[in-house]
Parts: sequence; C-alpha cells; structure tokens
Amino acid sequence: MKFFNRNFLFLAVFAGIATILVACGRVESVAVNTDDHGGALRGYDAVAYFALNTAVKGDAKYEYVWNGAKWYFSSEENMNKFKAAPEAYAPQFGGYCAYAVSEGYTADGDPEAWKVVEGKLYLNYNREVQKTWEKNEGERIERGRKNWQEFKMKKPEHKG
Repeated sequence: MKFFNRNFLFLAVFAGIATILVACGRVESVAVNTDDHGGALRGYDAVAYFALNTAVKGDAKYEYVWNGAKWYFSSEENMNKFKAAPEAYAPQFGGYCAYAVSEGYTADGDPEAWKVVEGKLYLNYNREVQKTWEKNEGERIERGRKNWQEFKMKKPEHKG
C-alpha cells in the first residue's frame, strides 16, 4: 500500500508541475507578436521609432533575440541601444494592436500604424483602427494594461 501511495503522490506532483508548465507556455505565447519566422515587428527597427520618429525596416545582419523573438535593426547602434534597454523600445502589449488589447482580444499590429505615447510605442491593426484608438487613447491604454495582465493568466482570443 505504501508503494501505491508513493507512486500516486509522485504522479500527482508531476501532473501539477506539468499543468503549471502548460499555463506558463500560454503566457509566453502572447508575450511578443511574431511572424512565421519568429520575427518581432515584422522586421521593423524598434529603436527607429524613437530615434528617427519613423518606421524603418531592420536588416537581418543586425538581429538580436529577446523575449522569445527575433528583433531586427537598421544599424548596429540601434541594436546596441535595444540590447541595453529592450523594455524601453519594445512595443507595448507585445506589438499586438493596442485597440484590440483594450477590447479584450489580440490582433496583429501593423508597424506602419504606430504612435509613441509618453515614451511608449503602441501599434494598431491599421491606420483606420489607429484613428479610433486615438480618440480616447488614454482610456484605451489603461484598459489595455489591465487586459494585458489578465492575458498572462488566460490566453486571449486572437482575431487577426
């Protein structure tokens, strides 16, 4: 009987650990919006939004892996800036559409539909959605932050 109880306890602990790992995997799956090749921002340079105030395609020779995604930069200087402080340059909500996140789901963010608000980069699905988001962006950012925290516990629906 002791042998059975020990095996049962081992299996119960193992099942609990496996459940936690699966849940953690869900968290990681929404951390950064990536393309089919694991690239963030569809290959755009995250630092250029701040340094040049424009969307600039990155170059594969300036690749850096952070937070489970490949980030590309237009220069070694921009890559080094990102390496030194990735949270300062990475888009909010993992690069998903800020409007969608504020509504409780995720959608792909378009690197050409972007805005820096209070030193943070936000993407939207497209420029039309961005116009809607901008009408009350402060409120939407707050709702997005709340929803983003909830997404870490429960993977949201992805709509595009």
